[in-house]
Amino acid sequence: MSPLAGTEDHAHARVALESALAGGPSHAYLFHGPAGVGKGAVARAFAAELLAEGASDPDDARRRVQNGTHPDLTWVKPSGAHEMRLEDVDEPVIAAANKTPFEASRRAFVLERADTMSDRVANRLLKTLEEPAHFVHLILLTDALSQVLPTVVSRCQLVRFDPLPAARIAELLRAGGVDEARAHACARLALGNATRARWLAGEEGQALIADVDAMLATALAGGGADTWQGLLARAKTRGEERAGAVAELRAKRLEGEPKGRDRTALERQFEDTAKRETRRGQREVLDLGLTLTALTLRDLICLAEGAPEAALDPDRAEKLAGAAHGRDPRRLREAAERCEDVRRSLELNVTEDLALSALSYRLASLVGSSA
Repeated sequence: MSPLAGTEDHAHARVALESALAGGPSHAYLFHGPAGVGKGAVARAFAAELLAEGASDPDDARRRVQNGTHPDLTWVKPSGAHEMRLEDVDEPVIAAANKTPFEASRRAFVLERADTMSDRVANRLLKTLEEPAHFVHLILLTDALSQVLPTVVSRCQLVRFDPLPAARIAELLRAGGVDEARAHACARLALGNATRARWLAGEEGQALIADVDAMLATALAGGGADTWQGLLARAKTRGEERAGAVAELRAKRLEGEPKGRDRTALERQFEDTAKRETRRGQREVLDLGLTLTALTLRDLICLAEGAPEAALDPDRAEKLAGAAHGRDPRRLREAAERCEDVRRSLELNVTEDLALSALSYRLASLVGSSA
């Protein structure tokens, strides 16, 4: 049997899932590990094997799972901005799990971001997790195992995914055509997240890195609040792109839909989805921008303390090394901590421009030339 696709860098997951396919799969799994290490890809490959077993054309079944068109695969993404909602699981999972498969001998359900389940959602799902029909298999995914409710964890078989080593991520980037220096820098900045590394190595990622460098250079020189306007504009653009994708889907879905309650309900659903996707897109850019700022400050601490070899991206850090010379590493460390505090606060729907303006003044007071 060839290795399950996507598990080449995850020995624990490979052993657990290949053993399950050989000896009989469990009814519920919880894939846990850092973001961007391939949990979703492995979940799709595992589901493909589950649904291909016994099919008249196994390769076609696998292909349709990969394309998202197999009728016995249900893939759930939380519709709430910060949480999974009851409607995400009521009909798509709980009700559907009581219905026999359309064509395969099994039904597979994949639920992303299991850590966003509220007590109410988890309680509604518990019976399905505990005593599903014999043909039902649930695969839950999370980047934050500690935030998944214990009642959910206890009913699943855990499958661990570890962070990818920077050397392995750099290898993947080079295989995709990224030059060696950029591949190594992005691999280290990604902190084990291959998806993030690929994005950072691309045009948008490089532009964001340039924005962060410019913002931090201004902060080190004692700059003010307007230094974050570029990041805010970039976040707004990402949000608009997400909303545009929803608008395209809306147009296709509503084409030919007659006027009436059903159409009105669909329009409202798409409006809500567009708002959520706009917010998510904006938050992703701001989150990454603040993370990169904190990591660059970390590199400056390494330089200030005479340990350039410990910097994640020595080439970038050296461009700001002059500004780091003679500064108090403790103040640089506090500045990095403030970036992390603001990044976490954005999850609470604070006003981004006010939060970033306040951070700008705080950074200037901590690390600015007059500090």
